[in-house]
Amino acid sequence: MDIAVIGLGLIGGSALRALAAHGHHVLGYDADPATRGTARTAAARAPQNARWQVTGTIRDAVAGARLVIVAVPLPAVPRVLDEIGAAGYTGLVTDVTSVKTPVRMLVEQRLKGPHQRLAGYVGGHPMAGKESSGFVAADAELFRDCAWVLCLEPGSTSLGDWLDLAELVIGLGARVVPATAEEHDRAVATVSHVPHLLATALAAAAADPLAGALAAGSFRDGTRVAATRSELIAAMCGGNAPAVGPALDGIIAALQQARAALDAPDPMTALLPWLAPGHAMRAGWPPVLAAPLDIPARPDALIRLGRAGGWVRAVSADRSTVTVVRPAPLDQGGPLDDL
Repeated sequence: MDIAVIGLGLIGGSALRALAAHGHHVLGYDADPATRGTARTAAARAPQNARWQVTGTIRDAVAGARLVIVAVPLPAVPRVLDEIGAAGYTGLVTDVTSVKTPVRMLVEQRLKGPHQRLAGYVGGHPMAGKESSGFVAADAELFRDCAWVLCLEPGSTSLGDWLDLAELVIGLGARVVPATAEEHDRAVATVSHVPHLLATALAAAAADPLAGALAAGSFRDGTRVAATRSELIAAMCGGNAPAVGPALDGIIAALQQARAALDAPDPMTALLPWLAPGHAMRAGWPPVLAAPLDIPARPDALIRLGRAGGWVRAVSADRSTVTVVRPAPLDQGGPLDDL
């Protein structure tokens, strides 16, 4: 497939490398000339059958593409979409931004007006990354075994476009999780965005030299993502503020309960019921999986799959069914049993 990747940071650069390694014809573009130069040098050093090209403009990158992947931080998305539209691009667009509702709205505003002929848009978000950033950190294997959300909006998203992208992403070794943009944003607020805020707060609280000398595994693991560039954390959390705010409120309320337990006459005993739910959840994650199952390739079935914590691992040749994996039900009558 002819693919353009706009934005060659960690995620965009990794997508560029992975797609080229899997035989796709890939053109990349980045607004930073130094990044473009680094990517060109890396392409020349890549194996002959896994090389890519780097263009000097977005227009040149998208000219012959069937698919454009927008891989820039949320604040840069409007400008990129405007340039894609100005280039007259009429193919499929996806993105890898960590918040989906704002990007969906921007696409509606900038690429689906009365004079635009955009074929389709499917929001995406690979749940993969590192605390390091930039093209120099890009890795063709970054997406292997990661969950890659592909948004499916009932009555809006083309199922054909969605299945095209699902096959492409599965080919990179990822697990395709269907979700609506709104449900995605609520989920990542809890498991990704708020953890960045908590990690940053914890890291800032450990400025004491003695604390730094004693910090070990729990501090390292609990603060790893605090090393992410501050502007990226601000973009993901601020861009998803309607979901991050309530999620953070819930965490603050839970911590206030723990704080109150510490004032109890017997704080060790008082903390135990507070600790139990989190311990049980973490001990059971990731969950035991049920045997793979074929389900109809219908939007309603796919959305239910995502809500059940499952993912797509293959699309049938005739596209009538998908092979899925989901957590084993704790009792009879799981959410997909009637499909």
